Amino acid sequence: MARKQGSHSDITGPKVRAAALKLFASQGYAAVSMRAIAREVGLQAGALYLYTPDKQSLLFDLMRDHLEDLLAAWAPEAEPGPEAQLEAFCRHHIRYHLDRPELVFIAYMELRNLEPENFTVIEALRRQYETQLEEILGRGQSAGVFDIPDRKLATMAIIAMLTGVNTWYRSGGRLDPDEIEEIYWQMVRRSVAV
Repeated sequence: MARKQGSHSDITGPKVRAAALKLFASQGYAAVSMRAIAREVGLQAGALYLYTPDKQSLLFDLMRDHLEDLLAAWAPEAEPGPEAQLEAFCRHHIRYHLDRPELVFIAYMELRNLEPENFTVIEALRRQYETQLEEILGRGQSAGVFDIPDRKLATMAIIAMLTGVNTWYRSGGRLDPDEIEEIYWQMVRRSVAV
């Protein structure tokens, strides 16, 4: 069957991605069929292939776009000095991810479902982002403002801590995003301080 009456690729394409995101986050990639995605959008199963070649492409595109957008939104040169850059990184990471809990979940939990060539691309983008933080920590070590026994481990620990906000944060909860950013920044600052 052809495209659904009244559908347009610039409207339906994003709906397909949004449906895949919702279903992958709530049910897991392996449990979601292309038929379920089509049903969520209101398409015939065959019509879904007008918008994506397959389910793997949908997963890969969601992850790649998330990481590319995350990297594009980060401006490491904006702050002078490693402590200010570390603070900016922490606040950026939290702020960016709080509004995207489904993408965060998929980015971490569905890596195992990527085909090897797609995994390689996503892993390279993740490393690129991690390297931004690792370089900040290195500049802080060189300047004598950070005391870090293992920079790579500190990088992974900080990212894990910051990303963990998405597991418990709920809009309208006890703390607002600005308070959360400040508390997390103070915890990170103390963890690397001389």
